[in-house]
Amino acid sequence: MNTNKFEKLQRINWLISETDSLYHQASLKIGLNDSASRILYALYTSGGSCLLSEICKDSGISKQTVNSALRKLEEEDVVRLEQHHGKAKIVFLTEKGEKKANKTVSKIVDAEIGAFESWSEEEIDTYIGLTNKYAETFREQVNKL
Repeated sequence: MNTNKFEKLQRINWLISETDSLYHQASLKIGLNDSASRILYALYTSGGSCLLSEICKDSGISKQTVNSALRKLEEEDVVRLEQHHGKAKIVFLTEKGEKKANKTVSKIVDAEIGAFESWSEEEIDTYIGLTNKYAETFREQVNKL
């Protein structure tokens, strides 16, 4: 293996891990566990509702973990679920949930936007393009395993 590329791969993996750690720290600071934070984040950034399957896909957490966290959020009257089509369900923030999201995950979104404010549009577009390219080509490699 090319030592230079391996070192760069290690750096990329460290940066991914560091970013995950920052989201964990942010969740703790706003008083949420990681699962609740990711679910409320998904709902907040989707305008207050989205498909359960999209929450699982976008949050990167398992369906079982999402369902467990949703049950707790339902008990707290933060979210409600409704049948959509077939087995699909849609998740909504309740009025209490909207207030909670505005007090919590909106701060994470503001922090993300604040981080990007030091970047030019070109830098943001480059980052998105390269990260997308990496994800697509890595997915192709994983599919070959």
